[in-house]
Parts: sequence; C-alpha cells; structure tokens
Amino acid sequence: MNSKLGRWTLAVLAHLALLAAWYLFVRLGNVPRFVMPSPAATLDALLQPNYSWWTNIAVTGTEIFGGYLLALVVGVVLALIFSWSKMLEAFFMPLLVSLNMIPKVALGPLIIVWFKYGVFPNSIMAFSIAVFPILLTTARGLREIEPELLDLVRSLKGSRWQLFTKIQLPGALPYIFAGMKVGAILAVAGAIVGEFLGSDKGLGYLMLQVQVTLDTPAMFMAVLMITGIGMLLYGVVLALERLLVVKDARVA
Repeated sequence: MNSKLGRWTLAVLAHLALLAAWYLFVRLGNVPRFVMPSPAATLDALLQPNYSWWTNIAVTGTEIFGGYLLALVVGVVLALIFSWSKMLEAFFMPLLVSLNMIPKVALGPLIIVWFKYGVFPNSIMAFSIAVFPILLTTARGLREIEPELLDLVRSLKGSRWQLFTKIQLPGALPYIFAGMKVGAILAVAGAIVGEFLGSDKGLGYLMLQVQVTLDTPAMFMAVLMITGIGMLLYGVVLALERLLVVKDARVA
C-alpha cells in the first residue's frame, strides 16, 4: 500500500514540477503569448464558447475509444484464429505485416474518399494504427502457453471456447495488456492524424482552426485535452490489468 502511495505521490509531484517549470519559463523569460501562453492563459481558453469544447472533446473521445475497442476485438480474435491454424497464420501474417508498413498518413486521403468526413473514418484511422501491436503481442502470448496444458484440455474433450477461456486467455493476459498499452497510445495519435487530414469536428480540427488566428492558448488547451483523453484510456487499461492479471495470479 505504501509503495503504491509513494508512486502516486511521485507521479503527482512530477506533473506539478512540469507545471511550475512551464509557469516560470513563460514568466521569467517574458515569452510572448502567441509563442507559449502561461498556464492561466491556457485555462482561460476554456471560457471561449465559440470553440465548443465539450462537443469537440466528445467527438475526439468517441473516435479514440471506438477505434481502440475495434482494434482490441479484431487483434485478439485474429491472434486466436492464428493460434488455432498455423496455415492461416503463415498465409495472412506476412500480408498483415506488409499492410502495417504502409504509412497511415498516406491512407488518410483514401479513407476520406471511401468514408468521407466524420467520426467513423477517424475511428478507422485509430484502429489501423492500434490493431497491429495488439495482434502481435496477443499472438505471442498464445504461443507461450504450455502445449501440455492444451493437450490436457483436448484429452478431456474440452471445446475450443473452454480451451480459450480456461487456458489460453488467462495465460496470455500479460501479453494482451502489453499490446493494449501500446495500442492506447497509438489510437490517440491515429484519431488526431485523421482529424488533421480531414474533419469538421474534434480537438484536432479545432487546433487547425485556431492556428489560423494564432490563438496559441486554445491550441495548448486542445493538446492538454487530447492528453487527458489518452491518459483516461491508458488508466482504464492499467486498472483492468491490475484487476484481471493480479486476480488471475492469485487464483493460480
């Protein structure tokens, strides 16, 4: 308990130190507002009603969480299918690696042509970036399961679903969550890239709009909001990891 409290205290202190350094840099260095606003000026940007902060936050959050959840489901399901069929893995995995090498920014204009503007294409962009790490780590976790355990369940006439839920999933959870953490970070980047390339709502779209007027405080606030959404997603993943992985370890 004390160690956890100590880690949380250090994390809070690190953020407070960054905030203090930001304030001192702007204040003592006489940095112009359009170059880097103070924390107070950045906070004041929230009072601008014409920026529709909550609407844009909701749009970006939907894109990030929607694309991430889709990447999680597709990544785990594909990894499970590959663990059942080595032939399918040998056929599709090289193809997926090749597709993953395509720069996602280059896919942006095509996604816009196919799906137009909106939440869905930006969610697809987030999905396309986040799915591969989840797939790779989950596939590796499933391969690490001891073959003897799998043979034991099969010898007891266990179904594939029982094999997955009782043996494969619990054993692969640490690997799955490792991929989920990386995927959470990439999903945020993917959604914002999608908004930069083509969107009419969202925090990324708002950043492009205020850039024209050099409203740097609003740009900083948009960045902080994006960071907050990403931290929320990452925190949910961490909470689930501690709940499921620790619980599984205790049961074992």
